[in-house]
Amino acid sequence: MTRASHTRRLSTTAAALAAMIFLAACSSEDPSTTSGGSDTGLSASGLEDASGRELVEELESLPLDERPTDFVASVETEEVVMIDEDGNESSVPLPEDEFYLSVAPYVDQTHDCFFHSLTTCVGEMGNEELEVTVVDEDTGEALFDETVQTHDNGFFGLWLPRDVDAELTIEHDGLTSTVPISTGEGDPTCLTTSQLT
Repeated sequence: MTRASHTRRLSTTAAALAAMIFLAACSSEDPSTTSGGSDTGLSASGLEDASGRELVEELESLPLDERPTDFVASVETEEVVMIDEDGNESSVPLPEDEFYLSVAPYVDQTHDCFFHSLTTCVGEMGNEELEVTVVDEDTGEALFDETVQTHDNGFFGLWLPRDVDAELTIEHDGLTSTVPISTGEGDPTCLTTSQLT
């Protein structure tokens, strides 16, 4: 492990632990990927055998008052990384051909975020219906065009092809937001800059 990656790994652990202690909303840093051997907090949640996609969808959809508090789960580009309150780490791989982007549109208030925290992130617009389209910038193909509802945490999730540049448009009650997105290695999995105006 290089000195730089070791430093990033320490930063990841410190950021996640700080998030658990202080209930911070999201991780705004770009930490390195990590791995570990335990099922960090998943047994108690009944998720120890879940795939990466199942883990993301289950934790994302939990009501706020049912979120686990004994570990933090962060969606990185290729895996979900979990750190428990003792600092133990584990990870579950995500699908090789799909990129998960969690989006929290807002009107008045937002927060910085880079890798989405499934256990601590909270957006402004919980349980709201939105019209969402994602268009590939190179081909003009609609990668997603559906009505979605944000979860209790104010986010909705998109499973998109990897390595594309696209344009995301959200409409709600006459308000609209259009922002560029990318799904490459190292791109953010958390989007909190989509302001509806």
